[in-house]
Amino acid sequence: MTNFRGLAIVALAAASIAGMGCTKKVAATQPAPPAPQPTVAVQQPQPAAPQPRATTPATAPQPVSQTPRYPSAETRARIDTLLARIEDAYFDYDKYSLRMDAISALKADSTELRDILKDYPNYKLTVEGHCDERGSAEYNMALGQERAAAAKDYLVQVGIPGDQLATVSYGKEKPACDEHDEACWQKNRRIHIVAQAQPQK
Repeated sequence: MTNFRGLAIVALAAASIAGMGCTKKVAATQPAPPAPQPTVAVQQPQPAAPQPRATTPATAPQPVSQTPRYPSAETRARIDTLLARIEDAYFDYDKYSLRMDAISALKADSTELRDILKDYPNYKLTVEGHCDERGSAEYNMALGQERAAAAKDYLVQVGIPGDQLATVSYGKEKPACDEHDEACWQKNRRIHIVAQAQPQK
């Protein structure tokens, strides 16, 4: 009986040792957790370097026209002769529309004058408007301006550049005649063309 109890204890001890060995073996055979993967930094694409802009070679400056902007003394004398030949254009009382005789007076030499002036764009003329002594100063200043404008419009139609023609009204301030009758008043209702003061070139 004693031998049987001792054998049982030995058997239990052996079984216990065997069980421990199995436990250790099971634990040893479980797979290890996976190692962390190394993080790879994703590189952002770098912007392409700007291409150098093709430069065009500087163009040589264009030669400035050598055409004189003002006429010579000889040409100015020719213009003055033409202006002297162009008769004053006359108007009816209290009117500013051009009469046929006024158109004929302006037309006589205006074509030749146009052909000269187009070559000298800085050379300018002034169309003066005049009135007779009747009426107020203010009214005659306005009427004289209308007469000058009518004559300028005609000259522009002929071909003289408008920016070379200025207008001015003198009303009744610069009469051509001082008598107090219709014959004299008719001479004062007029336009007159003069050259503006020009730089000496």
